[in-house]
Amino acid sequence: MNASQPRAVVTGSGTINPVGSTVAETWAGLISGTSGIAALDEDWAEQLPVRIAGRVTTDLSERLSTREMKRMDRCGQLALVAAREAWARAGAPEVDPERFAVVIGSAYGGLGSTLEQDRVLAASGPRKVSPHTLTRLMVNGPAAWVSIDLGAKGGARTPVSACASGAEAIVQGAEMIRSGAADVVIAGGVDASVNDLVITGFSQIRALSGRTGDPSRASRPFDGGRDGFVLAEGAGIVVLESEAHARARGAAVLGAVAGGAVTSDANDIVAADPVMQRRVMQKALDSAGLQPADIGFIHAHATSTPVGDRLEGLAINAIFGPDVPVTSTKGHTGHLLGGAGALAAVVVLEALREGRLPGTLNLQAQDTEVELNVVAEHVRALPADSPRTGLVNAFGFGGHSVALVVGGE
Repeated sequence: MNASQPRAVVTGSGTINPVGSTVAETWAGLISGTSGIAALDEDWAEQLPVRIAGRVTTDLSERLSTREMKRMDRCGQLALVAAREAWARAGAPEVDPERFAVVIGSAYGGLGSTLEQDRVLAASGPRKVSPHTLTRLMVNGPAAWVSIDLGAKGGARTPVSACASGAEAIVQGAEMIRSGAADVVIAGGVDASVNDLVITGFSQIRALSGRTGDPSRASRPFDGGRDGFVLAEGAGIVVLESEAHARARGAAVLGAVAGGAVTSDANDIVAADPVMQRRVMQKALDSAGLQPADIGFIHAHATSTPVGDRLEGLAINAIFGPDVPVTSTKGHTGHLLGGAGALAAVVVLEALREGRLPGTLNLQAQDTEVELNVVAEHVRALPADSPRTGLVNAFGFGGHSVALVVGGE
C-alpha cells in the first residue's frame, strides 16, 4: 500500500449466520464450539440426496418490516440485517452521500425467489407471479437495498465471483477508500441458497458431505475424515472508512484492511490451482508491505472438501511455513458461499481484538498431508508477542482467488 494513500480502517461489523444473529452471538458460538448445522426435515427436502445445511434460525420478521419481508429476497434481507448491525456498531457516521458507497458480493443472489416464482408460474399461471419477482431475483439486490436503506449514493457494486464474492467486495471497498473515491464504504457478502436445486447441483459433483445422520459433525475442515462441505446461508458486513474520516469523528476503530489481492486461475471452472493460491496470498502481503512473518493468524477458506483443503494447506505452507496458526470456522457455520470470506474477515477482526483464536470444529485427526498448525476444536490464546495481523483466504469456482490482510488496532 502506498504510504500516501488513505488507510482503510474498519469501524463497524455485522453478521447473521447459522451460529448467531449478531457479531456478539456469533463470537460466543465460535468460542463455545457451537454448530449451526442441522437436518432439513421439511417436505421439500425429503427426496434430496443430502438433507443437512446451516440455516439462519432467527425470525427475520422480527428484524425487518412487513414491506421489507414482502419486497426482498431472503438474500437481501440477510444483507440488510447484517448491514444495519455494522452501521450501528460504527456509530451511524455522518457522511456526504456521494462519498458513501456499498459493495456487497453474492454468488447466487435471489435464486430462491427465482425458483419459487418459477414454480408459481408453472402451477398457477402468469397472474399469480409476484410483481416483486424481478427485483427480488437480482444478484445486485442486496447492495441496492442497503444503499437505499442507508442513503449511499457513491455507488452500489456487486462482485459476483462465486465463493470469493464477499472477500472481493471488501478488497474493492478498501480500494475505493485508498483511491479517495469514497470516505465510507459498507462492504461484505451474502448468500441464501439453501434450496433443492443448489443442494442437488453440489451433490451431483460430490462436493457435499454425506454425514446426514450426524449434522453437527459433518463439516470437518482439515480433518482426515472430511468428505465434503455443508451448504449454509448468511451474511458478513464491515464498515470501512478512511482513517482521517474515522478519527475526525472520534470513531472506535476495530481494525484495518491493510492489503488485499484478487487473481484468476485461468485454469479450470471447478478445480483450484494451488500455484495461484500461493500467488494471491503473496500479492496480498505485497500490497500491505508485509512479510509472511508479519501474519499472526490465517483464516483458511478450507470448506471441508478432500481435495480443496489439502491444496490450500500446501499453498499456505509454501508461503508461511508450518507454524502460523490456521483455522476455518466453516466447521461451525458450514459454507456461506458468497458470504464466507466476509464472515471470515469479521471473525478475524474479533479474534485479533480478543486475543483468542476460535478452533476448527470437528478437527479430531488432522489430515497427515496437511502440514499446518491448525487450531483444533478448542480455543487457543494468541501469544502476546504474535503479530496482530491476520490473513483471510477465499476461493471460488471459475478460478476466483482472493486474499485479505486484516490488521487489529
